[in-house]
Amino acid sequence: MIYRLMEMTDYQSIYDLWMSCKNMGFNDKDDSYDGIKKLLDRNPNTCFVAICDNIIVGVILATNDGRRGFIHHLAVHDSYRRQGIASTLLDMAMDALKNEGINKVALLCFKYNEAGNNFWESQGFTLRTDINYRNKALTELIRIDT
Repeated sequence: MIYRLMEMTDYQSIYDLWMSCKNMGFNDKDDSYDGIKKLLDRNPNTCFVAICDNIIVGVILATNDGRRGFIHHLAVHDSYRRQGIASTLLDMAMDALKNEGINKVALLCFKYNEAGNNFWESQGFTLRTDINYRNKALTELIRIDT
């Protein structure tokens, strides 16, 4: 397994991987090529891929605003799960965020994504029950659930 920083040339393979994973959510703007390019331009050192036999089998997008970190779209292909790939990608992203001076990291996971929630719990991410998550679209977005 080869792990390295994500590059924009990886986009189509990563998008195809995302679409193959169950219980994840995307949209047509933020997760488009242009949307991910903006993310990667602002966070060039915190997003990683896992490659096996020249195929991207895992990806993590980690970002920060200078104060807090955020994990987006950690995904591993079904055929490569339970081999430590997600944990390795997460460790790489967490180290990269820590190197950028980030002290706390958050993420979102759908309630019905049992495998995802079990993974995050196993990695020490606690469930917050004392807050409400709210958002507001500033432009029309087409939601893409897998």
